[in-house]
Amino acid sequence: MARAGLTTERLAQAGAELADEAGFDAVTPSALARRCGVAVASLYSHVANGQQLRARVTMLALEELAGRASEALAGRAGRDALVALAGVYRDYARAHPGRWTAAQARLEPADAAASAGVRLSGMTRALLRGYDLPEPDQTHAVRLLGSVFNGWVNLEAAGAFAHSAPDSAESWTRSLDALDALLRAWPRS
Repeated sequence: MARAGLTTERLAQAGAELADEAGFDAVTPSALARRCGVAVASLYSHVANGQQLRARVTMLALEELAGRASEALAGRAGRDALVALAGVYRDYARAHPGRWTAAQARLEPADAAASAGVRLSGMTRALLRGYDLPEPDQTHAVRLLGSVFNGWVNLEAAGAFAHSAPDSAESWTRSLDALDALLRAWPRS
């Protein structure tokens, strides 16, 4: 029997908090059971295994990102939308490093299809329509933006930009300017 008050949503939230504190790899059934003050067996009334537990944290992180992106993108287009979306990713990664890692984790196809990752991709594609990018160029551009944003925030978090001038904030702005110029001049296939 499941412990009163323990739900799948509460486990995902506790797992997300644990991920931010100790890293996404630290999100295990035994660590989460200790955090929640329950026996490991109590978790299995809500999740089948550690993989499903981590998938729930990934889905929570994607939902949070999609919500923030939706708010940031409302009424914006072109470079303004690009900067807003990039800022959402960077700010989220800074505030929630474990959840950021979780948001990058691979999900099973059914979980991926049901996740807010689909909404995030749709918002990115809507942003790219402002640059008049048709398919398959949109897909290439979605992957480029994801790679740049992910690479930047991970390098920044590791301190890779702290060793030299100019300040990384200036480089961030210049990089977004360069991405905007690239998207406006995207090579047609």
